[in-house]
Amino acid sequence: MNAQTTSFFLTGGAGQMECALDLPFNQTPVGVALVAHPHPLYGGTMDNKVAQTLARTFVGLGYATARMNFRGVGQSAGVHDHGIGETEDMKILLAHMQNLYPDLPLALSGFSFGTFVQSRLRRELAAQNVPVQRLVLVGCAAGKWELGDVPADTIMIHGELDETIPLVDVFDWARPQDLPVTVIPGADHFFHRKLHHIKNLVTALW
Repeated sequence: MNAQTTSFFLTGGAGQMECALDLPFNQTPVGVALVAHPHPLYGGTMDNKVAQTLARTFVGLGYATARMNFRGVGQSAGVHDHGIGETEDMKILLAHMQNLYPDLPLALSGFSFGTFVQSRLRRELAAQNVPVQRLVLVGCAAGKWELGDVPADTIMIHGELDETIPLVDVFDWARPQDLPVTVIPGADHFFHRKLHHIKNLVTALW
């Protein structure tokens, strides 16, 4: 990753939170981005390749980008909390990043289960009149968790052959919102050999 990556720890609702910060080289960040990883009970970590691709993409756009391991993953304490505690922990990571980089635009991104967490966080921030510049949902968990509506400019990327979250479920969720979905032909849930499309699409649509 073309970034300066450092590991750090915060204290969340269940104890220690293992986090990573990626910064662009030789550039003052133009924004803050948070990346949420896939389901922790199925091997999801902040080092998942899609999560790393999202982080790399935001660094390329000039964003100070933070990831964290959800509860019970890696060196993060606690046990899986079905997105509730994970959202609270993401708020703690957000507060930390806003303290480091005040007044910068905020982008939220997630992959699979991480899309559920970030959609919950965005909804809470909207209720508090805290602006979110953009939401990026990859392998959106529509049909598996209650995502609610998202902004019209949300970047949605899904694999044609996603076996975990069928494309038809995403369409059924997006259709009432008139929300465009970018489909990667031949891509499975983890975007094997298709990761470059995520970076290229987010960069082009930003």
